[in-house]
Amino acid sequence: MEISTLATYHCLAFVWFFFVAYSITNVKTEERPSEVFLYGGQWKYLTVLNLVLQAVFYGVSFLADVLRLIKKLRCAKCIISSRDLLFSVLAFPVSTFVCISFWTLYTYNRELVYPKSLDGVIPLWLNHAMHTAVLPFALLEILALPHRYPAKKKGLILLGFVAFLYISWVLWIYSVTGEWVYPLFALFSPPGLAAFFAGSLAIIVSFYNFGEFLNRMIWGQSKFSP
Repeated sequence: MEISTLATYHCLAFVWFFFVAYSITNVKTEERPSEVFLYGGQWKYLTVLNLVLQAVFYGVSFLADVLRLIKKLRCAKCIISSRDLLFSVLAFPVSTFVCISFWTLYTYNRELVYPKSLDGVIPLWLNHAMHTAVLPFALLEILALPHRYPAKKKGLILLGFVAFLYISWVLWIYSVTGEWVYPLFALFSPPGLAAFFAGSLAIIVSFYNFGEFLNRMIWGQSKFSP
């Protein structure tokens, strides 16, 4: 894909995710159900954090494209490294996890992750923007250009560290409020919850490996952006 086309795509993707993140973080207070959006606000939900992550990623990608267009290759090289690290370690695996885990649990019992009371607050298009569209965007990014993945050990350590931070945030909220971020967690005993978190981490690691596999199958080992 031509750099100018990439720049246009990344700019539009950035604007889209910024708009979606802005829309969900500005739900009117009086419209919020009493059981959600309390301590921690929207920032306790992985879905919302992922929207911010995607906006940051596409913003960095757009900056890299602009630097390449104006021939600032030395600066672009550093930004491209950051872009590839963001995509490989976080943007792709987290988007894939959010989409697949949400709709799997929603199909099984929506009250565990997305109470029916939210239907009157969050419009259908916004629900799909947060939980469905993120996966096609991630797949399109792999098709659009190659990304250099870090060494496997480094990538998994970074992914595990971010997962640890989010789990710690969830547990902190429970310790303060006595309420779980997602009703699903209340179904587990402490050992069961630990097993659930471990299983979720294993799943997101598998998505990391899947992204690396797709990148290698489509682009090979040697074709990377300058």
